[in-house]
Amino acid sequence: MAWAKARRMGPSAVRGWRFWLSVAVPLLLLLSASGCTGSLVDTANPPPATEFPLAPGQTAVGEIGHYTIQKGDILPDVARHFDLGYTALAAANPGVQAWAPSVGREITIPSLYVLPNAPHRGIVVNLAQYRLYYFEPESDRVVTYPIGVGVIGKKTPLGTTRVVSKKANPTWHPPPSIHAEQPDLPTAVPPGPENPLGAFAFYLGWPKYLIHGTNKPDGVGRNVSHGCIHLYPEDIARLFPTAPVGTPVRVVNEPATAGWKGDALYVSVYPTQAQTEAIDTEHPVPRDPARGVAGIVKTAAGEFAKLVDWKAVDRAAEERSGLPVEVARRSGDPHRTQPAETGRAVSAGETRKPTT
Repeated sequence: MAWAKARRMGPSAVRGWRFWLSVAVPLLLLLSASGCTGSLVDTANPPPATEFPLAPGQTAVGEIGHYTIQKGDILPDVARHFDLGYTALAAANPGVQAWAPSVGREITIPSLYVLPNAPHRGIVVNLAQYRLYYFEPESDRVVTYPIGVGVIGKKTPLGTTRVVSKKANPTWHPPPSIHAEQPDLPTAVPPGPENPLGAFAFYLGWPKYLIHGTNKPDGVGRNVSHGCIHLYPEDIARLFPTAPVGTPVRVVNEPATAGWKGDALYVSVYPTQAQTEAIDTEHPVPRDPARGVAGIVKTAAGEFAKLVDWKAVDRAAEERSGLPVEVARRSGDPHRTQPAETGRAVSAGETRKPTT
């Protein structure tokens, strides 16, 4: 899609594409040639949603991209522009400084997503992946968004529920557990910049847990909540009108996912919550190899299990970078085991840059 290409090219191209829609192609070319840049997070003109078609049997979507760091970039802003959680981007780029990345360094944009092993229906949240997927009714497409989840010790329930109501500009009523931690909080926080629910909220069959926006978007992709699921303001604004009351919601916690895109079988093994916390706080990441990954890959591979490079599977389980690794190919090459084939996000040497 042209939208997706524009977004991968950077914020200038996104704005240029919107401008073309309302004005003319020559002006788009002028903007592109001028190398003008704009805000990385343009709330008036947010980048397009991460939406993908699903072919029969397809269980992985998107592609890996790359971006060249420009002067003034910081990883949280780059993550938000590409609709990633901060820790997912940081885990895919170990050694890159979050607040002062080296100008000219090419980083990986981990925008190939292996879907959770769950029915493609309604909203599916994989807590381990820090992502939400929305499968629209009677559609062969999926939209995915990064999320913030509960801090260690504050768990989001697993299982199924549904959206029982939704509200724009919600009022937040702090529960007793939060009042106990912050006794100075009022009994109700009206809509506005101090409201942690943001501009939109989905109320679930689980009364204490919501899917909502946030007034602190830097918490997306991190362990930040008391169990609610947080989305970037621009993402909740997209999801809100498309997911009606009654939408089924399934929450899973799958630390590894394996799936097919075309002839390639990928596995992604995600950092633990403790490892994510270490990445977030820039502390040494504790070693914690994932267990059971071989069984997940074997199930996904089916009759093609004999083509799997099991050493590559073991490496992915050890590294837990979250990056999808191609471990088998139905075309018959069992030795292609590097990280997923990459596509163009923003090419090395391109002068467009996200800024704040």
